[in-house]
Amino acid sequence: MSSSGNLILLGLGCAVCLVVVLLIVWGLSAYNKLVRQRNQVDAAWAQIDVQLKRRYDLIPNLVETVKGYAAHERGTLDAVVQARNTAVMAAGQGPAARAQAENALTQTLGRLFALAEAYPNLKANENFLGLQGELSGTEDKIAYARQFYNSAVQTYNTSTQSIPTNLVAGIGGFRPRDLFQAIGDERGPVQVRF
Repeated sequence: MSSSGNLILLGLGCAVCLVVVLLIVWGLSAYNKLVRQRNQVDAAWAQIDVQLKRRYDLIPNLVETVKGYAAHERGTLDAVVQARNTAVMAAGQGPAARAQAENALTQTLGRLFALAEAYPNLKANENFLGLQGELSGTEDKIAYARQFYNSAVQTYNTSTQSIPTNLVAGIGGFRPRDLFQAIGDERGPVQVRF
């Protein structure tokens, strides 16, 4: 063989080695990119779970708080109504029975007035508005987490299905992920009724 033939073989050998090295570097880079995207999808899913748990924990606590105010007010109002009914029925009885009924009504009205000063209707409304605000804020966070997750899944799925990255995805075991679509009631907005 001549020296020019050896140079051509050497050049071809170097070119093949360079192509192989570039393919390996590209393959490693594509693999690492898919790993980052898969991890982003997993982190986004975990954030959805965190927000759903927040909602599940928040609702009973806030509902019980509002119920506590409503029950207290309802109890006082029921006591006033009952005392009023007793006083009306005592109207035909003697002074002692009537005085006792009127004193009971006065005491329950005093509790109602004290309640109105300590917890005016506006404060009760603020608690309800606070509950609505918390629920709304939580639902917004869940919607954002779902949107972020779906965006991460779309980017990941595009990478796993696009040529030539799909070759690395197939070899590396990267499978497309499903988008988050709220189908069941367990992940839908919670209806709170008072």
